[in-house]
Amino acid sequence: MAIIKTLQFLLILFLSSQSFAQNEEDDEGIKRSDFPNHFFFGTSTSSYQIEGGYVEDGRGTSNWDVFSHIPGNIKNSDTGDVADDHYHRFMEDIEMMSSMGMNAYRFSISWTRILPKGRFGKVNRRGIVFYNKIIDNLLLKGIEPFVTIHHHDLPDELDKRYGSWMSSHMQEDFVYFAKICFKEFGDRVKHWITINEPNLVTLMGYIKGVYPPAHCSPPFGNCSVGNSDIEPLIVMHNMLLAHAKAVFIYRTQFQKKQGGSIGLVAYCHMYEPLTNNEFDLQAVDRALIFSFAWVYDPIVYGDYPKEMREVFGSQLPSFSNTEKNIIKGSLDYICVNHYTTLYAKDCLHSPCSNGGDRPIKGFLDTMGYRNSVSIGDPTGMDRFFVVPRGLEKTINYINQRYPNKPIFVTENGYSTPPSDGNKVEDIINDTKRVNFHRNYLASLVRAMRNGADVRGYFVWSLMDNLEWIHGFNTRFGLVYVDFQTLERRPKLSAHWFASLLGGNLQHSSSILNKNTFDHLMYD
Repeated sequence: MAIIKTLQFLLILFLSSQSFAQNEEDDEGIKRSDFPNHFFFGTSTSSYQIEGGYVEDGRGTSNWDVFSHIPGNIKNSDTGDVADDHYHRFMEDIEMMSSMGMNAYRFSISWTRILPKGRFGKVNRRGIVFYNKIIDNLLLKGIEPFVTIHHHDLPDELDKRYGSWMSSHMQEDFVYFAKICFKEFGDRVKHWITINEPNLVTLMGYIKGVYPPAHCSPPFGNCSVGNSDIEPLIVMHNMLLAHAKAVFIYRTQFQKKQGGSIGLVAYCHMYEPLTNNEFDLQAVDRALIFSFAWVYDPIVYGDYPKEMREVFGSQLPSFSNTEKNIIKGSLDYICVNHYTTLYAKDCLHSPCSNGGDRPIKGFLDTMGYRNSVSIGDPTGMDRFFVVPRGLEKTINYINQRYPNKPIFVTENGYSTPPSDGNKVEDIINDTKRVNFHRNYLASLVRAMRNGADVRGYFVWSLMDNLEWIHGFNTRFGLVYVDFQTLERRPKLSAHWFASLLGGNLQHSSSILNKNTFDHLMYD
């Protein structure tokens, strides 16, 4: 068996070297020295997608537990009950990161593992112990923890009591949770993210209705409850105020002593005009304003974009003067999740369909094809295309709209198309993922040379996991996971990052057994 594993490893290295050689002309000379010494290279995950252990050690029921257990909500009826079993195998996963040469790890804290019933129940100390062990072992390996406090999963108790983010009471609940995190982990965590992608939560949970709580209305979806025109505005408002109030608590009670920094994440697709006419060019601007600036204009400038106020009028909630003072400037850096670029088509001056993921009331449509030709190579995710120039454009847009702000790319990743094969060796020999990250990093370097203060790049994801409603068959990971045995195997892309970052991945090929990790966790 040892000989077979050695031969497999040598084969991967051979394929790796061949792939690098074949693509040498495409990589624009990307090397570690293109980035500052203090630059963070990391991977990203989220608690519900990887942890499992959903009924263990006092963890409460989350909105995603309830949602995933309803047949038909997730592809193949997959759930996060076990997921990657990171709850028991986190030491193995930390070792994998370290062997790749990563110096940062972005992960999220399961709200229900700390507060099973939100502020209406006791703190679960076993949850505190779990995350302390993750943080301590990351630091022992020289890996900086970037902690997301809330990444989609929240106590089902809060949905039942007052509809979670539809209620202003949720602001108080989130601040209560965040304060516990600052108190318990802030002596070692120096990079905080309050909420992951509030613009995605509104889109998927309250416009399309395909994430919990499954609220929507025609023409966006056909849910039993919801109003896709109004509810997203309320939800975003509550999430932004929850963020701002948590930042206020951090700055006034913790930041000076702990010496950390804090921000928020929004996703940002880039857009290009479907045609060169003036109206489609304006649609590109609206697409960015009604999705990304919807989140960041209030946080940086204290209010929503004027273009949104003109469209929604009194339907768009207002910030009081006190709230404006709290929310304005409530960040130390800007975090962006970027995956793709789409075409934007004006819908103010020409008819459009109701399809796509067009921003709410942005009066535009978005698409990946023009004259039957895709904007970039398709991936394993519908409407995600490989367009490396889009990252440079995204960073330039952020730098121009919010100048002099540090920027972190907190997610960027590639999912393999099903047409590329489903055999294990096909999945592991992920040359397209190698090319993706090489070319996107080259695009990022161009933006940095153009003046953007980018301080980190995080790959989505460390390993294959539950990709929300797409289940386990959609694979973004640098590490292959067999979801029957939970064995981890680094892909070609993991070896490529190890080569780029000076890692030593071959030493991580042996798999420790579960008993070893239980011993490390609970002793």
